Amino acid sequence: MPTLIVLRHAKAVAGLGLADIDRPLNDRGRRDAAATGEWLRENDLVPDRVLCSTAVRTRETLEGLALQSEVSFESQIYDNEPETLLSLVRETDDGVRTLLLIGHNPSVHQLVHDLTGDAPDAFPTCALAVIELTAPWAETRPGAGTLSLTRTPKG
Repeated sequence: MPTLIVLRHAKAVAGLGLADIDRPLNDRGRRDAAATGEWLRENDLVPDRVLCSTAVRTRETLEGLALQSEVSFESQIYDNEPETLLSLVRETDDGVRTLLLIGHNPSVHQLVHDLTGDAPDAFPTCALAVIELTAPWAETRPGAGTLSLTRTPKG
């Protein structure tokens, strides 16, 4: 069955003078993204496909992961609605075994909760959740997943 990895973007600079969508990663965010990419490779969790928000901080997070995966940039992820994220996941081709979704809080945290009923209390920047699904992508629904792993940059 498919595996969904939900990742919140890495730490970005404060938004002073920038539109929210244009905020880049800060130094810590770049380090955390690189460490997360290494962790994904070490744990054999390199995705076949990535769905990534169009915000600068999510694109830079993806770049820092240094993954060799097919990528789709989806402006709808930036809208920050869990229902939209679920719809995008459902559109995934059945040939994709592992999907990585890179987005924003609160929607990514809520998606993890909705799919598993077992989200961590907090979902800080560069946190990820690995969800094992019990049905094909098109049948993904609330409660249909099991939270198998979580990771944050601090442990």
